[in-house]
Parts: sequence; C-alpha cells; structure tokens
Amino acid sequence: MAKPKLKSRSKAAPAAAKDPRGVGKTVMDSAQQIWLAGLGAFAKAQEEGSKLFEALVKEGTALDARTRKFTEAKMNEARGNVETTLGQVRERSQETWDKLERVFEDRVSKALGRLGIPGRADLDRVVARVDELSREVRKLGGKPVAAKRPAARRVAK
Repeated sequence: MAKPKLKSRSKAAPAAAKDPRGVGKTVMDSAQQIWLAGLGAFAKAQEEGSKLFEALVKEGTALDARTRKFTEAKMNEARGNVETTLGQVRERSQETWDKLERVFEDRVSKALGRLGIPGRADLDRVVARVDELSREVRKLGGKPVAAKRPAARRVAK
C-alpha cells in the first residue's frame, strides 16, 4: 500500500492567505489524509495482529511445555526427598519405641523381683523341675497324687 504524500505547505500557505476558501480546502485535504492514514494503520494492525497473535500462542505453548516439565521434575525431586526423610523418621521412631519397650520391661522386671514375684526364667526352672520329678515318680512306679484342695468356704448371707 503506497503512502499518500502530504501536500507541501509552502505552496498552500500563500494561496490560503489570499483566499479564505483555500484554507478550508487545505484543512479538508489534511483531514482526508489523516483519515486515510488511520484506515491504513487499522488495516496494517489487523493484518499483523493475527500473525503476532499466532506467534504469541506458539511461544506460549512452548513455554508452557517447558514449565510443566521443569515443575514435574522439581515435584518428583521434592517427593523423593520427603519419602527419604519419612523413611528416616520411621526408622528412628521404631528404634525409639524399641528402646522404650526394653527400658519398660527392665523396670517392670526389677520391680517384680523386688516384690518377690518370680520372673519367666524362675517359672521355667520350676516347670522343668516338676517335669523331671514327674518322670522320676513314674520310674519308681508310683501314681501321681492328686493335690488336695481346701474345701470351699460358705459365705454368710
């Protein structure tokens, strides 16, 4: 599209000074040229605008893909760090619970020992001794004697 050329003012100015109608014609010509320039700019903007819009969409699509890839990588890295930390916390907490359990068992065992209550090892030794004595009694040909139970007491109403 060819650019319209403005008329030179040097020729129009002396004529306009002499003729009042010449001033009006110069103003009208200038207004017409401004109008045409505006239409040309609008057409150019429409033509270039769609190309620019398509180029921006293409760049936006590429940027979106790169951003998603970067974000996903960072998210996976963070997830891995969290899982590692969580595993360490679980391991430490299990160790702590195990230590606490051992401490509790030791203290209960000591307390029961001070009270004179036999522990598991003591009971195991008694059971083994009873088994041994039962075998010897059977060897001797004796019959096991049933333990006598005390008679039940009646409760007064």
